[in-house]
Amino acid sequence: MTHPAASLSGSRLRQTLVTVLDHVLPAHAELDYRLVGTGAALLHGVVLPAADVDLLVKTRPDVDAFAEALASFPCLDTPAWLPAARQYYANYDVNGVEVGISTVEVESELDTVETFGRGPWEHFVLLPCGPYVVPAVTLELRLITELLRGREDRYRPLLGHMRGKSYDLSFVLRGMTTTGLPQALQDEVRCSLGGS
Repeated sequence: MTHPAASLSGSRLRQTLVTVLDHVLPAHAELDYRLVGTGAALLHGVVLPAADVDLLVKTRPDVDAFAEALASFPCLDTPAWLPAARQYYANYDVNGVEVGISTVEVESELDTVETFGRGPWEHFVLLPCGPYVVPAVTLELRLITELLRGREDRYRPLLGHMRGKSYDLSFVLRGMTTTGLPQALQDEVRCSLGGS
């Protein structure tokens, strides 16, 4: 099946999330998940390129529960284990927007990584989305991810959005050090966010 090309705006993201949650929560209200990826940044209000919605869950049965609830939408990728990515993953076309649901099965005690370890489960905020509140990873975690990926078109808008707002600079600095980012980039980020 061809994957849809989508250019997500904040409003389209919210519509998609509401549709997903309308289908999932009536039968699975206990599901613990996190909005990650560029969708999380959009829900925070950052304007940046985004094409899909990524939901992180803890267990494979959680992926299966989302898949069951979204069965009325076109399935792009049936729930399956992806050994190279160490993910159990499913993907759906929800009214023209790709919605991926996955585990990331990497053992780690780190809290500075967006998709595994303690990070996404400890560093998140509840953001309003229609009648729901959505647990989205913090912008600090998103920034660390995009810096690590070298995606300047993502991390520059994040830096601009965070500048002058409340954020945890020490956490960002620790995350950059943990991931081994070049010192020049760390210095640029520190300067951009107003650190000394």
